[in-house]
Amino acid sequence: MIYPFVELNDGTNIVHSEAKIIDGKEQVKVYIEKPVEGGFHSAECWLPDYRWTLKQGFSDEEMKYLEDFVKSTAHLIIRLARNGGFGNASGF
Repeated sequence: MIYPFVELNDGTNIVHSEAKIIDGKEQVKVYIEKPVEGGFHSAECWLPDYRWTLKQGFSDEEMKYLEDFVKSTAHLIIRLARNGGFGNASGF
């Protein structure tokens, strides 16, 4: 499952997967997409390691902002991923 997390002021959307056990370790995929003329800028990060597997179209400054944003909200994203996203956040 993919769950919405936030839409930033510039239209960038951040979504996350459910928490998954991969190679014996809990992981959450965070996907970032910004609509631009002719397509999208995209980035992908795996938590809790902050392992970036995709950085396409974003400037270095934009990526720095996104990396800082993901780090500052990772605890929320992971918790939501464990509980089925905002739609199931009553136990949050």
